[in-house]
Amino acid sequence: MSSSISVSAPPLPRSCGTLSEAVVRYLAGGSGSSLPTHVEAEPLSRDLQLALTVCYELHYRGFEGIDDDAEWDPDVLRFRRLLERVFLAYLRDNIEAGTDAFAEMDALSLEPVSGTGPSWYLRDQGTWEQMREYFAHRSLYHLKEADPHAWAIPRLQGQAKASFVAVEFDEYGGGRGERLHQRLWADLMQAAELDSTYLGYLDRVPAETLAWVNLMSQFGLHRSLRGATVGHFAATEITSSPGSKRFVDGLTRLGAPDICAAFYREHVEADAVHEQILRHDVVANLLRDEPHLEPDVVFGMRALDFVEDVLGSALVESWKSGRSLLL
Repeated sequence: MSSSISVSAPPLPRSCGTLSEAVVRYLAGGSGSSLPTHVEAEPLSRDLQLALTVCYELHYRGFEGIDDDAEWDPDVLRFRRLLERVFLAYLRDNIEAGTDAFAEMDALSLEPVSGTGPSWYLRDQGTWEQMREYFAHRSLYHLKEADPHAWAIPRLQGQAKASFVAVEFDEYGGGRGERLHQRLWADLMQAAELDSTYLGYLDRVPAETLAWVNLMSQFGLHRSLRGATVGHFAATEITSSPGSKRFVDGLTRLGAPDICAAFYREHVEADAVHEQILRHDVVANLLRDEPHLEPDVVFGMRALDFVEDVLGSALVESWKSGRSLLL
């Protein structure tokens, strides 16, 4: 089975508050529309996170009927910056600073014997419907897998750049379109009888899911956060292989379509190799050339853990209560 990935732009989402309403209305050309010049909102509110998602998506596929030049509209960029400052300040306030990237990677490499996140829950007791819901949340990223991290490539130099690209090359299917990880995820969604269109679940995912994806875009789109992007990417690859193995086991337990397990099997093997490349060739060389970035690298690693824990805790709590986290 091989799905085709639509190249069409998604429609603008439904707004859910004053911030998202402002940017959706502005982009759609609503009469007398303007963007706020001051933002006061809860950092993890769905309104703020959706508004930020809309701003970021202009740099990816854009939106149906919206001019591509909106990507560089100065009013949108000013508004996006206000939202970003709220989100980034919240992250820095809630994430302990660190200065030893290699100790951080060593800690991430220690696989616990038990855990409480979605991969543990779905391996041992989750239902097929809960697994399918997990796929819906993850689709906001996996249908553009590797793209947010790719923004870092022109901001790296030498061996760090070359090795970073080597890992991204695998994420993009090693030059084979049908092996794009984005394509493999679309195949998974179709096998699970879910909507495989880009941003297909944007109107249904909560703030926790949006924040998890927005973090990658915020890091990737700012040269000043290139160290955080590298740290985020390294942590993603270090933790991916054992987590993917748990999903393979859970999908096998549930008798799920093999195409679903195939996505995770791909990551069990590939990401174990990627971990070593990122650790020894990307992070080591980046910090040799730019040692002042080490706190940012650690911040990127810890920020990934923070947003994944927020989302994972919300998911497992809702499942244990017999509810769905989808809107």
